[in-house]
Amino acid sequence: MTAQQMTNDGSYLKNIMIKKLIIITIISVQFLTIYGQKNAPAVPDGYRSMTTLKVAYVFGRLDLVEEKPVVPNNIKKYSNLTYKKVGNRSLKLDLCHAKNLKKTAPLLVFIYGEAWKHGNKDKYLGYLIDFAKKGYVTVSLEYRFSKEAKFPAAVNDVKCAVKWLKSNAEKYHINPEQVAVIGGSSGGYLAMMLAYTSDISEFEKGCSITGVDSRVQLVVDLYGPPDLTNKQVIEKTDANEFIGKPYSQASGLYKKASPINYLTKDDPPTLIFHGTIDDVVPVEQSGILRSRLNKVGIPVEYYKLKGWPHFMEAGTKINDYCQYYMNRFFEKYIPIE
Repeated sequence: MTAQQMTNDGSYLKNIMIKKLIIITIISVQFLTIYGQKNAPAVPDGYRSMTTLKVAYVFGRLDLVEEKPVVPNNIKKYSNLTYKKVGNRSLKLDLCHAKNLKKTAPLLVFIYGEAWKHGNKDKYLGYLIDFAKKGYVTVSLEYRFSKEAKFPAAVNDVKCAVKWLKSNAEKYHINPEQVAVIGGSSGGYLAMMLAYTSDISEFEKGCSITGVDSRVQLVVDLYGPPDLTNKQVIEKTDANEFIGKPYSQASGLYKKASPINYLTKDDPPTLIFHGTIDDVVPVEQSGILRSRLNKVGIPVEYYKLKGWPHFMEAGTKINDYCQYYMNRFFEKYIPIE
């Protein structure tokens, strides 16, 4: 082989290697962009028990999210839009999106939860603002409490809200084919019922909106109870008030009200967060849900967070952690165009 040939072969091999490196780099950058592994946050350090958590709070060692965040100037907020009327009761929702939003965007519907018997849609204003900044249309809604109406009234309400939002999609820049529903505690329960019963017409009774369905593409469950027949869930969440009868008298109704009993292969991908020192909804509930989702063939991601309690995302660090994986989940299944 001549020196010239060696030089030519060497140049050829060098070019091949450069091209391979470029391809690998491009793929790596795309992977990191989509899945965010480069900057994936570590799980914030939790607590050994509720007692140690309370001590940390008392001594100011637990930073909490802002309860009443200010809506920034670049976000448009619609307050108290009526989506349904039941007798003299008007059910309302708040909606946010970037002021410069021109095209349609995925819709994120947040459902607060406090044992189905009290609470306020303003609780999730921080989520609405944060995800509206990212380009989503965000909503927080109210529903009838257990003292007003028993199961399935609240399920009916959240389904009617989604139907109303889809029917007004053009007005609020919503892509009706890209909808995620997110909830915490009993709000997580309602999010699951909404998502897993899209083929059960009984739960859409009372909706005046026709021509659209309540189907969603994703569900995020923050420590919600998927099985209302669980003894601790019944006792700690006042499920008997939500159902209207004690379990001993209406076990079949509790089964009917349990989201886990409606799972079918066409149900939406599910993201679950649950803390290991949750003293309201047993963390085992989320493990059972994940196993059932896997068995049915529904994509699921589960983050079991050591040392964190019920309503854990009230803490700033764990809130940031959950938001990171929520956003990654949304980007994967309902990306902003």
